[in-house]
Amino acid sequence: MTLYSYWRSSASFRVRIALNIKGIDYQQAAVHLVRNGGEQHSDLYKGINPQELVPALIDGDNILTQSMAIIEYLDEMYPNPALLPQAPLARAKVRAMANIIATDTHPIQNLRVLQKLRYQGFSQEQVNSWVVHWIELGFISLEKMLKDVPQGQYFYGDTLTLADIAIAPQLVNAKRFGADLSKAPRVKEKIDRLMALPEFDKAKPENQADAE
Repeated sequence: MTLYSYWRSSASFRVRIALNIKGIDYQQAAVHLVRNGGEQHSDLYKGINPQELVPALIDGDNILTQSMAIIEYLDEMYPNPALLPQAPLARAKVRAMANIIATDTHPIQNLRVLQKLRYQGFSQEQVNSWVVHWIELGFISLEKMLKDVPQGQYFYGDTLTLADIAIAPQLVNAKRFGADLSKAPRVKEKIDRLMALPEFDKAKPENQADAE
């Protein structure tokens, strides 16, 4: 497998974690999202992912895009260890927590959104405020949701799930932009615990070959 990614991409971070948890060997192909106007916009990469986003995963003759779809594909192709519980309600709860970050928080503060805000005349201070607002709101929502799921080391009991993979990388942006996580102490505690695991540590942005 070949993973097209960028070291600081949260979505790429998720897929790296999933590959590590599954114990899948893979190669990385770096796509620099800023250099030369963004390598994701090159004709070569458009042929891999017409949406011009990372990550993209090549598995044989197949090209997969969208981090959450890639992770669920990996979970179905390599079912052990499972990243989703068996019970339908439990699976829904895990997906809901994952999507608080993956669909509601991260997409509105990723690179292309921030570039658009700057193009529209927002100052850097206003852009940073935008990012912090959505990250804090997402983490506070997760903190409240933790009351309705099994308690344990991770976000759904004591087993690693899709929720852990989707949520943990957002801590990098939270720290980068100075978000206040004091209203989400259990969320922060769980992410810190996750980040110490070998599968997460190996996937961290600063541990990638293209890190700057």
